[in-house]
Amino acid sequence: MEWITYIVLGGFFIFATVCILITLFGLPGGWIMLTVALVIELSDSLWGGGYTWGWIALGICGGLLVIGELIELLASALGVKVGGGSRRGMIGSIIGGIVGGILFTFTPIIPIPVIGTLIGAIIGTFVGAIVGEVTLQDAPSAKQVATSATGATIGRILGVIGKTGIAAICWCILVISPFL
Repeated sequence: MEWITYIVLGGFFIFATVCILITLFGLPGGWIMLTVALVIELSDSLWGGGYTWGWIALGICGGLLVIGELIELLASALGVKVGGGSRRGMIGSIIGGIVGGILFTFTPIIPIPVIGTLIGAIIGTFVGAIVGEVTLQDAPSAKQVATSATGATIGRILGVIGKTGIAAICWCILVISPFL
C-alpha cells in the first residue's frame, strides 16, 4: 500500500467510528459509512491504490445494513406482540416510530438533532402503538394498551441497539479487510 492509502484509511477509521456512534442515536450512520467507503472504492484509481475493500466486502456490508434496518423496524412490532397487542398496534408502532423520528428531527421541540431523532422515534413508537390499540373496534383496557405500547418502546430501543451492532460489524469489515 502507498502512503496515501494509509492516510485515507486512517481518516476513514475516525469517520466510521463517528458513524457508529450516530447509529446508536437512530440515525443512518451505517449507510453514511458505506457510502463513504463506496466513494473511496470508486476513487481508488486516482491514487493508484487498486482496490481498498473490493466489491464483495461492500456488498456484504450493504446486505448487513439492510438486515439492520429490518431489525430496527420490526423490533417495535414484535414488542407490541410480546406485550399482548394487536396487529393494528404493531402497524401503529412502526408508523409512529418513523413519523416521530422525522418530526423530532426537523422541529425545535428538542434542539439537539441527534438526540431529538432518537427521542422522537421512541415517543412516536409509544404513541403509535397506543393509537393503533385504541382505534380497535373492541378497544382493550388501559392496562393492556399501556403494556402493548411499553413493549413497542422496549422493542424499538432494542432494535436500535441491534442496528448499531450490525453497523459495528460492518465497521470491523471495512477497517480490517484492507489489511488482509
